Amino acid sequence: MSNSEKKVWFVTGASSGFGHEIVEAALERGDQVVATARNIDSLAHLAKRDGVLVVRLDITKPAEIDVAVREATARFGRIDVLVNNAGFSILGAIEETSEAALRETMETMFFGAVALTRAVMPGMRSRRSGTIVQITSVGGITTAPGFGAYCAAKHALEGLSECMKKELAPHGVHVLIVEPGAFRTSLFGSRFRHLPEMDAYAATVGEVRTWVKATDGSQPGDPKKAALAILDAVCSPSMPLRLPLGADAVSGIREKLAFIAADVDRSEKIAIATAL
Repeated sequence: MSNSEKKVWFVTGASSGFGHEIVEAALERGDQVVATARNIDSLAHLAKRDGVLVVRLDITKPAEIDVAVREATARFGRIDVLVNNAGFSILGAIEETSEAALRETMETMFFGAVALTRAVMPGMRSRRSGTIVQITSVGGITTAPGFGAYCAAKHALEGLSECMKKELAPHGVHVLIVEPGAFRTSLFGSRFRHLPEMDAYAATVGEVRTWVKATDGSQPGDPKKAALAILDAVCSPSMPLRLPLGADAVSGIREKLAFIAADVDRSEKIAIATAL
């Protein structure tokens, strides 16, 4: 492919998990990649490969976002696909979650992702092409005890992204929300933050903690297959807004939608009666 035919991918959290697999899949297809991570040493294996620009990036720092986008544009001329993947898992009841922990979660997985998205928007809009991929989670729609901070960040990013799709569609820019279920990544291992435990939540959050530890490394989802599914969706002429990944994501989302529909059905008469 010529450089004009190759897509330029900008991937955050590229050192492991989905980020790493998306980088590898994009390179395998002949595309070019800007691979970013907070620890640039974790990307050393990519630095010497053709078509790769390695950049240090902490998405909670606006100055680093500006530098990374400038370097990417200087090297490749444009950014065709932004993949907001950087993040971590955090587990604790709301009462167990400190203000600092909640704010850090929102800064990384919501405000940081939004800041980077805003930084690439002008270029995509002016070219009337581009795709913004938001790696959220099945937890962007569903909820579970102990995942309050995590789900809050993912729900927020999904809501903003759905509005953004409507705003950017007339400008030829696409939005893809990826909602993985349980996959074999470090999100259940080294990148999982366990908050201090309170006895009061042993029967609810405690059960989730036990499940997380028991399933680490044996989750059904294959990150390589997920990366290929994401690339296929980005290249599809009929790209969906939401891409659930994993049977557990599909079933969980369907259950949540059915729960909402049932609530609406139960309260419909009351709701309608409030009109003038």
